[in-house]
Amino acid sequence: MAVTKIRKLSSWTLLIIALISVVVVIMFFAGGVSNPGEEVKNYVNTGLLLNWTYIVFFLTIACWIVLAGWQFINILKTNPKAALMSAIILVLFALMLVITYSIGDGTPLTTLNADAQTYNTPFWLKATDMWIQSSIVLFVLIVAAICWGTLKRTLNR
Repeated sequence: MAVTKIRKLSSWTLLIIALISVVVVIMFFAGGVSNPGEEVKNYVNTGLLLNWTYIVFFLTIACWIVLAGWQFINILKTNPKAALMSAIILVLFALMLVITYSIGDGTPLTTLNADAQTYNTPFWLKATDMWIQSSIVLFVLIVAAICWGTLKRTLNR
């Protein structure tokens, strides 16, 4: 019974967010530009699109934190060893972010226009390197896990 409720809730949530996202994207592209004829278009509803993106992003992060905490507490009650393993994985993920941030390059770029100079600071440059390098590390770990699982399944036959 609970699975049906969860499935309905998640399906409706997905449909509502997808519908709002489609409407926002249509408003973005159909809303016009404030500088017609110029090479770089300045869309009128850029702020709306960015604000919707921020809302969806932070809502996702908040739900992830709440549900992960709730699941951790439930697993801790039934299987402490599995809960400890998930906590170790979370700590390793945070450690990976710290390491990739620390090895990022904060040297300011010289070929940027005046608008981009706001983010041409060591913090943002290192944060960008952190996300790129973390994505690469996670991609390699995913490929390794797929290869390991395939190899393990093949050897167990």
